[in-house]
Amino acid sequence: MKSPASSPRVSRRNFIGALTAGAAIVSLPRTLGQAAAPERKLGVALVGLGGYATGQLGPALRLTKFCRLAGVVTGSPAKGRAWAKDFGFPEKNIYGYDTMARLADNPDIDIVYVVTPNALHAEHCIAAAKAGKQVISEKPFTTTVAEAEAVLAVFREKKTRHSIGYRLHFDPYHEELRRLAREKDFGEFTKVTGGFSFVMPQKVWRADKKLAGGGPVMDLGIYFIQGACMAANGVAPVAVTAKTGPITRPDIFTDVEETMNFTLEFANGMIAEGTTSYEGRLQRIRAEAPKGWIELQNAFAYSGIRGATSAKTLSFVPPVNQQALQMDDFAQCILQNKPSRVLGELGLRDMKIIAAIYESAANDGKRVAVKA
Repeated sequence: MKSPASSPRVSRRNFIGALTAGAAIVSLPRTLGQAAAPERKLGVALVGLGGYATGQLGPALRLTKFCRLAGVVTGSPAKGRAWAKDFGFPEKNIYGYDTMARLADNPDIDIVYVVTPNALHAEHCIAAAKAGKQVISEKPFTTTVAEAEAVLAVFREKKTRHSIGYRLHFDPYHEELRRLAREKDFGEFTKVTGGFSFVMPQKVWRADKKLAGGGPVMDLGIYFIQGACMAANGVAPVAVTAKTGPITRPDIFTDVEETMNFTLEFANGMIAEGTTSYEGRLQRIRAEAPKGWIELQNAFAYSGIRGATSAKTLSFVPPVNQQALQMDDFAQCILQNKPSRVLGELGLRDMKIIAAIYESAANDGKRVAVKA
C-alpha cells in the first residue's frame, strides 16, 4: 500500500474544528447548472411506488424543470389512482407490471424510471426499452454482470437513451471530490477510507437475496465504491480483496452478508479501504493526497452533507435536491441528443466490482482482479 510521505494526519477533532473555524461559502459548480426550461416537460413514469419513489422521487418531480410525473407502473391500482389524483395525471397512465408493453402507445410518457427491487431491474428496464421509452434504472443497475450486459444489449438494439440513478454525481460535495481528482489541487489521491452503514431493525426485501441480489454491498457499499472511483478520476480498481463480518442477527441475515470490509486497488497505486453494514452507523469518505485531503461526513445522504478540505470548509448554497438535478440532467440529455454522465455502462462497471468483492469474500479474502 502506498501512503503519501507528507500527508497530514488529521483527526476527526481536526475535521470538526475545520468545519467550525469559519466556513468558506462556495457557489454551486457550473456543471450542476441548468438551461432554461423547455416549453414541454418530458413525461416520466415511475415503475414501483415503494419508499424511495414515495419519499424522494415523487417530491423531486415537483421541483424538476425539464420533466414531470406523467404516469406510474404499480401492482396496486388503488395506489396508482392515489398518485394520479395527487400529481394530476390521467388514470389511463396507470399501468401494471404485466402491461408495460402498452407504454408504447402513450405519447405522454417519454422516460421510464425503474424503482422496483434490484432483482426486477433487468426485466423492467428491458420492458421499457422495448416499449420505445428512454430509461433510468435505480442503483444497482442489476444484480449480476450478465444481467447488466443483457440490458445494455437491448438498449443498443433499441437505441434507448439510458441512465443510472446515481444521484451523488449531481451533488456539489461529490462534484468537488471529482474536481480535486481531476485538477489535482493536492496531487493525486493515494488513500481513500470510509464507508456506509446503518442499522436494519427488521428484515425487509433488502435482506432477501432473491430480491436484493446481496446485502449492504449492493445497497450501501456501492456508494463508497463510486466515491473511491471518483477519487481515482473515474477509473475503476484493478483488484479487490474482501471479507465478510460476523452475523450477529441470524434471524434477519439468512442469505446475505450483514457486514463487508473490502479494499480496492487502483492502477496508480491508490488504495481505498471501505466497510458497509446493516449493523452500524457510518457515512463518511475521506481522500488523502500528498498535499491535502477532502472529507465528507453524512457523505451519502439525500441532504445535510458536511465537508471540508485541508484548505477550507465546504458549504454549498443554496442546497440542492439531488434527485431533481439527476432527472433534469437526463431530460436535458434527451432534449440535446447527448449521452448521460451516468450511463448504464457505469452501472455495469460497478456490478463487475461488486462481483469481485463477493468472489473475494467467498474465497477467504483472495485477491481478485477486476476486468472493468
